[in-house]
Amino acid sequence: MKDFSKELSFKTSRSSGAGGQNVNKVETAVTVLWLVDESEFFNEYQKGLIRGKLKNRIKADGYMFLTVSESRTQLMNKNKAIEKIIDLVDKALIVPKKRLATKPSKGQKQKRLDTKKKISEKKDNRKFKF
Repeated sequence: MKDFSKELSFKTSRSSGAGGQNVNKVETAVTVLWLVDESEFFNEYQKGLIRGKLKNRIKADGYMFLTVSESRTQLMNKNKAIEKIIDLVDKALIVPKKRLATKPSKGQKQKRLDTKKKISEKKDNRKFKF
């Protein structure tokens, strides 16, 4: 987990929702912006992974953005935004293992055939015979 929070910039705006009179005059919602291509913490391969997996959050100008307005205070929203963007980037950098194709063993094949035969016999015994 790389802490690239020094490269983040922040914008504030008025938050919606609960907050009473403060909601109309205090800018508590925080939008965090990060220029992915200019990052010094990640190599080109990692930047490509981030661009590919988080393309919905990256604008045409290369800025990745995330808006948080969960809390009533700007500082808490800023901290949550930092946590969330770092978590998103960490998840984007995970490369899943390639699945190795395997064949079923002889025992598994035989067990499947035996089960099919038992079920077939059970159903055959239900039939009315003359």
